[in-house]
Amino acid sequence: MSNPAIFISLFVTAYAAGSVNFSILVFRFTGRDDPRHHGSGNPGATNIYRQAGLAWAAAVLLLDMARAMAVAMAATALLPVWQVPWVGLGLIMGNRWPLFHRFRGGKGVANYLGFTVIIAPAWAGIGALAWGAAHLVWRTPFLSSFAMVSCLAVGTARIEGGGLGGGLGALTTALFIVACHHSNIRQRWGGRQR
Repeated sequence: MSNPAIFISLFVTAYAAGSVNFSILVFRFTGRDDPRHHGSGNPGATNIYRQAGLAWAAAVLLLDMARAMAVAMAATALLPVWQVPWVGLGLIMGNRWPLFHRFRGGKGVANYLGFTVIIAPAWAGIGALAWGAAHLVWRTPFLSSFAMVSCLAVGTARIEGGGLGGGLGALTTALFIVACHHSNIRQRWGGRQR
């Protein structure tokens, strides 16, 4: 049975959790400049890789995913299935507009992957493979992310009991992530990728 107060509380909690940007915190802790001031300006794993190398990028990716997995576990334990994808949207919105980092954040791809690991693990694996395959073809991180996000959205939409409400939550989340890449889409033929 749906409880609006629990849903709203979890949505707000997911937004607040998503607002903690690990790349900014890790860079601050290690004495580096804010990652938003260099490279593409995006504090996501790809830009961290460009600035600090594979180990730090992997650490940030794993922290983002672990946080998202915790949010997904809470949502699946406390909410009707159809509401769970909407909590994922709250998480991604927090990552994009972080309360604790002047509302300038990432694009939510790693968070969506971690969230999907809990609610549709097979589709999370398919999404990761899709990212790798797309990257081999296009060598463009944001296009690879679109391939992965498409798979994650399908998996999230197909969770048993999700129905139309869950499907709309998954679709909205995927479209939001695509919209977060608007600068990449505009610059696709300009040679500079984010």
